[in-house]
Amino acid sequence: MITQAGLVLEGGGMRGVYTAGVLEYFLEQDFYFPYVIGVSAGACNAASYLSKQKGRNRIVNMDYVTDPRYISWRNYFKSRQFFGMDFIFDDIPNKLVPYHYDEFYKNQSEFVIGTTDCHTGEPVYFSKNDYGKDLLKVLKASSSLPFIAPEVDFNNKLLLDGGISDPIPIKKAQQDGFKKNIVILTRNRGYSKKPSKFAFMVKRKYPHYTGLQKALAERFRIYNETLRYVEQEEKNGTVLVVQPQEPLTVGRMERNPQKLEKLYLQGYEDARKSFEKINQF
Repeated sequence: MITQAGLVLEGGGMRGVYTAGVLEYFLEQDFYFPYVIGVSAGACNAASYLSKQKGRNRIVNMDYVTDPRYISWRNYFKSRQFFGMDFIFDDIPNKLVPYHYDEFYKNQSEFVIGTTDCHTGEPVYFSKNDYGKDLLKVLKASSSLPFIAPEVDFNNKLLLDGGISDPIPIKKAQQDGFKKNIVILTRNRGYSKKPSKFAFMVKRKYPHYTGLQKALAERFRIYNETLRYVEQEEKNGTVLVVQPQEPLTVGRMERNPQKLEKLYLQGYEDARKSFEKINQF
């Protein structure tokens, strides 16, 4: 267990298989952190890492991606969800690829999950004490993308994807006392997010959520500012970044198993190559 550093995980939908590969290498090395924070796909991959289930992320993200219950237009036409959220957060962990809840709750690592409050547009974070046995519900909230997934009602709040308001929760990790952090990103170095072309649709879809409207409009700016902050912290020696080196060919809703497998192995190899540096850090 690393006692001095936290682990910060970006989201990114199916691009998160890169993070899954990194975490798989950490699992093989019995390499753990006292504090892990993630949003969306980053948080989902962290859950299997913290339950110490080798290979689980690979099975969930690649073996089931061609199943129409996982991601498909059929889901969208049936329930306005591209991702089958009930299938992903109920059928898979409770029936098909059983999640080791006992091992997760036995793990002494703190696990913080970031979400976005629909009314305020502000990030809302949940630790183990907050979500208790409702881990999967909060993971579902953190992964619920606007337009293609419904809001999740939890703890008297309506929540959506954590990546909207705090895409790389490095500052939260620092506020929680971890001045040094390993940060796993799912975009290549030099990437910059552009303003959304669909901003006009937000008010139509979410007329009562003025906070969410603002958060979505500002998302590209917040993301780019956070990247600059991470880069500065990296120069200061308080952050070590693991990320893809080339622009990705995998999209947020990628269904090609070969592309996903390649990105997963890329994450695994990057972790292996960086492992000595991570240990020194």
